[in-house]
Amino acid sequence: MPLGDAAPGALDEFRISSGVEIQAVLKQLCDSSAFVTLSAPGGVSYTTLLWTVDPHRGVLCFSADPSDPQVPALLESSEAVAVGYLDSIKVQFDLNGLVMVRGGHNTALNAQYPRELYRFQRRSSYRVKPLQASPAARLRHPAIPDMQLELRILDISLGGVALFLPGDVPPLAAGVRIARCQIELDVDTQLDVGLQVHHVTVLNPGSHGVRLGCEMTGLSGADERALQRYIDYTQKRRMLLGSR
Repeated sequence: MPLGDAAPGALDEFRISSGVEIQAVLKQLCDSSAFVTLSAPGGVSYTTLLWTVDPHRGVLCFSADPSDPQVPALLESSEAVAVGYLDSIKVQFDLNGLVMVRGGHNTALNAQYPRELYRFQRRSSYRVKPLQASPAARLRHPAIPDMQLELRILDISLGGVALFLPGDVPPLAAGVRIARCQIELDVDTQLDVGLQVHHVTVLNPGSHGVRLGCEMTGLSGADERALQRYIDYTQKRRMLLGSR
């Protein structure tokens, strides 16, 4: 959502203007290697990493590929927005003063340090991690239709699912839509849904893969009830196991 489209005062509860809090959120984005999407009007969108947070110099530094046509399109735009995700939290802020900086073999996009940012809770429904490692999502790679994928489910809620994409699989970018995905949680819970990838996050250097945070679409009433039963059962089982 473009921040300027909201009614006056509608976003006050989500706004962060404290310098200490802004630095803490930006540092989390940087330290977790969370992908950040830089976008501008006209469909311009570039997904990158936040490299440096420097409140003293008033600069943010993003990695950049100068050969990507979206980069000069961003630089030519008079307004741009950055969006990143920290687990279920969406972080959004305006980008001002975007410039390309070259140094040695590296190229970066520098922007002015934001005076405020917005933090939105993306999902209110309870998320659970499967009790066993077997639950999987089966789908065709959107860029390579002949490639059938079977991805491990990291967690799931009524609105979304997180999938593990191994490092040896061609990447999926934020914003990608998947028309059909079969999610198998257990013998009694199998869902047929669409997916939209909202964020891609590097888990840790040793994981050899990334976390795809996806919104589920087209969930039927029967599948939603089955999923709710699965979530309730898994939550209760975890509570029982934790009390032993």
